[in-house]
Parts: sequence; structure tokens; C-alpha cells
Amino acid sequence: MISFQTNVTALVAEQNLSTNQMAESTAITRLTSGYRINSSGDDAAGLSVANQYRSSTAEVTQGVQNANNALSQLQIVDGGLNNISNILDRMKTLATESASGTFTGDRTILDNEYQTLLGEIDRQATNIGLNTGGGLAANLSVYVGGGADATVAVNLTTAVVDSTGLTVHGGAITSAATATTAIGAINTAIGKLGTAQGAVGAGENDLGYAINLANSQVASFSSANSRIRDADIATEAANLSKEQALTQASVAALAQANAMPQAVLKLLQ
Repeated sequence: MISFQTNVTALVAEQNLSTNQMAESTAITRLTSGYRINSSGDDAAGLSVANQYRSSTAEVTQGVQNANNALSQLQIVDGGLNNISNILDRMKTLATESASGTFTGDRTILDNEYQTLLGEIDRQATNIGLNTGGGLAANLSVYVGGGADATVAVNLTTAVVDSTGLTVHGGAITSAATATTAIGAINTAIGKLGTAQGAVGAGENDLGYAINLANSQVASFSSANSRIRDADIATEAANLSKEQALTQASVAALAQANAMPQAVLKLLQ
């Protein structure tokens, strides 16, 4: 039917033009932002899932930093324990020298150095936090994230390495007898120090494994988020070309549709 009042063809062309322009705008938005989902209306369900992945990525990324910081701290502690081990070696050398019945030197000089070394053990233990009541001489918890069991436990409650913790406090080597007693105490201290080094080493290993897992999770969460949220640039470029062509065709068709009522005038001539 030909009508002056209602140009159905023009209305259809206008509707298609509007649809094509919206699709073109969507393609441009995705290409310029790099995201397939730019608002909740694009994919509400997908956005909810992607947000969970993004949140998990942020959590585990910081967890990796936490674990690296803790690992660095344990490495500092480990270096301090090695120093204390060297001190115990020197103390044992002095005690062994003094314990000999044929020693003809001044045991007071040996003992002075021995007492100085005991003080140095206490100082270094305090510096690395493994003195009696020290901040690291505890059951430590490092938050890494990535699942229900999100923490790595590092138990250093038995890693007190000051002279009291190593049971060498108050020792002396002023005589062969006290030096012999000191040798026994140092042997015990070496065992206790080994226990502390074992606890620190176990903590370093556990944190290393946790960091490896967390890094893997960061990659997995980021990949999952990307698949949902990111735009496929090749697809969107193709969509843009198609929608631009359709928009141009719609404009041309609308012009033709608007010209149709003019043809009706010829019927009235």
C-alpha cells in the first residue's frame, strides 16, 4: 500500500540504521578499551565471574610479595645463624685449648675472649630476632592466599639462639675442669643451633614452594579473567567493518525510502 501518512519503509530503514549505529558504537568501544565487557549490560554474568578472578589475582599477587618478604627475612636470619655457628666453633677451640692439662698460658685471657663471644652470640641473636622473647622466635604465619588454606606456617618457637637458648650462658673456661664442662655445653649448643637452622631452612623451602604455586595461580586467574573480559581484537575489527558498511547502506536505503512519497505525486498528475 502506498501512503502519505505512514512511510513504513522509511521506519524500517530508520530502525535498522539505529541498530547498526549501536553495533558500530559497541565495536568501537571494545576496540578502543580492549575489553569485551565495558558495562554490566554487556555481560552481567560474565562480569561477575571476571571480577572474582580479578580479585583473586590481586590477592595472590600481594601474597607473593608477602612470601618474598618473609623469605628475605628468613635468609637474613639464616646468615645470622651461620655467624653464630662460627662463633661456637671459636668458643670450642678456646675451651679445648684451656681443657688441656699441659696448657701453660693464661686461661684468663682465653676466658675473656670466651665471654666476649658469649656476648656476641646474644647480640647477634637479638639482631635476627631469635633471642629469648624475640619477635621471630614464634610460630609465624605468612598470608599467601590462593585458596582455603591461605597461610604458610613457619614455626621458629624452638629456634632461640642466644646464649640462654643454646644453654651456654654462664659458662667459663678459667680451669681445665670448667673448660671441659664448656665443651659439653658447646656440643649441646651446636645441636640446638642445628635444630634452629633446620626450622629456618624448612620455612625457606615452604615459602619457595608457596611462591611457585602463587605465581602459577596469578597466571591462571589472569588468563581466566582475560578470556571473559578482554575483547577479541580481530573479531571486533571485522564487526566494525561490517557495521560501518551496514550503516552506510542503511543511510542510503533511508534516503530512498524518504523519496518514495514523492513518487506518489506522479499518480495525482
